[in-house]
This record gives sequence, C-alpha cells and structure tokens, in this order.
Amino acid sequence: MSDRGDTITITGNVATPPELKHTPAGVAIVTFRVASGQRRYDRDAGAWTDAGTNWYTVSVFRSLAEHTYRSLQKGDRVILTGRLRLREWDNGTRRGTAIEIDAEAIGHDLLWGTTTFVKDSRGAASDTPENWPTTATGDAWAAPGVDGVQAAGEAENSAQPVLVAVGPGAAPSADDDQAPF
Repeated sequence: MSDRGDTITITGNVATPPELKHTPAGVAIVTFRVASGQRRYDRDAGAWTDAGTNWYTVSVFRSLAEHTYRSLQKGDRVILTGRLRLREWDNGTRRGTAIEIDAEAIGHDLLWGTTTFVKDSRGAASDTPENWPTTATGDAWAAPGVDGVQAAGEAENSAQPVLVAVGPGAAPSADDDQAPF
C-alpha cells in the first residue's frame, strides 16, 4: 500500500463523541470512531442477518475538522470518504491492526434523516462561535446582504447584494470568474 493510502467510502454511526484538538501550529484536528455494521442476505433463512461490525478511527483536519466538530455527535449516521491507513501495533502483551481513515469529506447520511446546511463564509471572522453567521429569516440558504444574514459586527446596510442568476437558464457573464456556490 502506498504512503498516502487507498481511498475508501463508508457509511456508519458515530460511535464516540468527536474530540477537537489543535496542534502547536494551530491546525484543528477532530478524531472519533465510526461503527459500520455489515448485513448479508441469508438465502436459506430468507432474511437479512447481521454479519459483524467494522470499526474505524477517523481523523479530520483544518476547516473540515471544525465543521465536523460543530455538526456531528455520537449516534449520528454518516457517510465519509478519505484515505485508508492500516497500522500494525504491539503493546507488549497484545498485537493488532488499527484501521484509520483520514477524512476528506464527511456528512450526514440522508437515507436516515434530514439535516440543515449553513454555508461557511470562509472569512477569518467565522472561526469563533460568536462570529458565526445568523439568519434573521431562519433560512439556511440566505445570502449575506440579500436575505438578512449578517456577520457579527457588520453594519445593517454595508453588504451589497450579489446577483447570482436571473430566471431559469441564466448563465454567468464572461467577466464572472467565480462560481455561484
């Protein structure tokens, strides 16, 4: 296996509360365990049966770590993709293999419920809870300056509305080099 590991996608339940830590350089790291139950169809019995559980230690870094820490809790059903790492360990009395995933993307598994998405403004002010955007309308898709969303400390009318599209099939102009999302 390469040093970077193989890419894997799993679904499972968050089995431990996500734990947030920071490196001395300030990089956010969140770790937690995921239990991924396996089911098989038993033709003889004509029913689905449990076929064991795989356990993974998940590590998440930087802004994805901060978002994960704010969004997930023990028991949540998730789908995640990342780099698989298998690590042999020996503590003197026991030996084993640790299965770890460095997550590159993670979210709730919508087969099992619903979630509400709040887009990060990607500004330095969004790093602390008191500076997280709030919505006056309660609409998670509200745009700053258009639908009443303002960052903490922002003046009432300081943001200029941004036109994303006009009507069905509207395309961005040739001068527009940014995607609307």
